[in-house]
Amino acid sequence: MKTEIYTEKSPAPVGPYSQAIKHGDTLYVSGQLPIDPETGKICEGSIQECARQSLENLKAVVEAAGATMDQIVKTTVLMANLEDFADANTVYAEYFNKPYPSRSAYQVAKLPLNVRIEIEAVVAL
Repeated sequence: MKTEIYTEKSPAPVGPYSQAIKHGDTLYVSGQLPIDPETGKICEGSIQECARQSLENLKAVVEAAGATMDQIVKTTVLMANLEDFADANTVYAEYFNKPYPSRSAYQVAKLPLNVRIEIEAVVAL
C-alpha cells in the first residue's frame, strides 16, 4: 500500500504527481524545484541560493513524513548546467552528514519551469 505525503512547507507539485510516496519502509521524494512555497516564486538567484531552496523543500517533505535528512539513502541531482555543480555541492554538503547518501548528478537539456536545479531522494524509514 502506498501513502501520499504532502506538506504546504514545500511547493505544490507542478503536475500530476505527489511530493512523496511512502511504501513500506521507504519514502520516495519527487524532485524538488527551487520554488519558495510561501510566495510561489522561482529562484532566480545564484545556483547556491537555488540549491538551498530545493534542499529546504526536500527537507520539508522528508520531515512531513516523520523522517530526517540523515535517513536519506539516495539522491539524484538534476542540473541545467553541470558547470554549476561545484557551487551547488558546497550547499548540498551543508545538509548531509557522514555517511553521506549515495548520489547521482546529471546535466539535463531542460527542467520544469526552466529552473536550474531539481533534487529528488529515497529515504529509509
